Amino acid sequence: MIRNSLLFFVLLSISSACQPYNNQEINNNITAFSTETKHTYKNPVVNSDFPDPVLFKASNGLFYAYATQTPNKNIQAVKSKDMINWQTLDDVLPVKPKWANNTQNFWAPHVLEDNNKFYMYFAAEIKDKGLALGVATSDSPEGPFTDSGQPLVSGEGFVNIDAMAFDDPVSKKKYMYWGSGFQPIKVQELSADRLHFAANSKPQNIINPSKFPYENLVEGAWVTYKNGYYYMFYSGDNCCENDPHYAVMVARAKSPTGPFTKLADATGKADSVILEKNDKWTGVGHNAVFTDSKGQDWIIYHGIDRSNMYITGTKSVRRPMLIDKLNYKNGWPYIKNNSPSSEESEAPAL
Repeated sequence: MIRNSLLFFVLLSISSACQPYNNQEINNNITAFSTETKHTYKNPVVNSDFPDPVLFKASNGLFYAYATQTPNKNIQAVKSKDMINWQTLDDVLPVKPKWANNTQNFWAPHVLEDNNKFYMYFAAEIKDKGLALGVATSDSPEGPFTDSGQPLVSGEGFVNIDAMAFDDPVSKKKYMYWGSGFQPIKVQELSADRLHFAANSKPQNIINPSKFPYENLVEGAWVTYKNGYYYMFYSGDNCCENDPHYAVMVARAKSPTGPFTKLADATGKADSVILEKNDKWTGVGHNAVFTDSKGQDWIIYHGIDRSNMYITGTKSVRRPMLIDKLNYKNGWPYIKNNSPSSEESEAPAL
């Protein structure tokens, strides 16, 4: 009884605190393609509610970003020529999966391209059960994406969310990272077709919640490979309340499956944080990483503008998309001032 009561309390708390949407505003602050390429930018680059963003450059030369649902879109998407000026797209997952056709909770998509085919991993709610991770495919980055027919993994609560698919450049194996719900972030090998887990593979716990600041809950995994290290970026621990407590942390390993060493453990710092709130922005996190044409890494993430916190007509927090340079020192990534930029800055190289 105590266990069931605790589970109910946790789910109720998260449902009210981290539910991405009630009645969400539509992306009415995104402009169509500009005729001129801007070489500078100022945050936010998508000035509407666009939480849990992921970004990549498709083979057609355009940049695409995807985000958690709105009231009338299952998965949001925008496209750009320069990562600065964005154009809104139609719902890229217009038909809900059969296993999640009674929900409007479609969270944190991750999209990649492989041999002119596009794969989208996403979380969706199964009625009366919890959130599950699915995968959908399309012949275009603009959709429509079609669900594969069944979830990759499911369970109670919101443990199975925030999928990130990663192709290991060393072993050539494909992996999926995911996790939240006060449980560890996990990794498991994917099959060659990306639609299933590899035969005989099992999930491995790689990043655990801890007593470090922001790590009561860990989620939003993103992995890169650079200079012989696998860098795991992750966020925690409360994204969406009126007074959020959310930041980006980092760990690294010599293998995509770990063991990962957190920045705090490696350096003796009080925490593993590389990006957190400032006077302008709060609730910053759930990031992706992109490398521009000159080899400069960029971190893509959402944040809450303290002067414009809520979606119009609601008390749901509004999370636009921001970008900033990601640099490295002594083998670890860092962001200038450990916080979002607000000044006019040099834009990504095209």
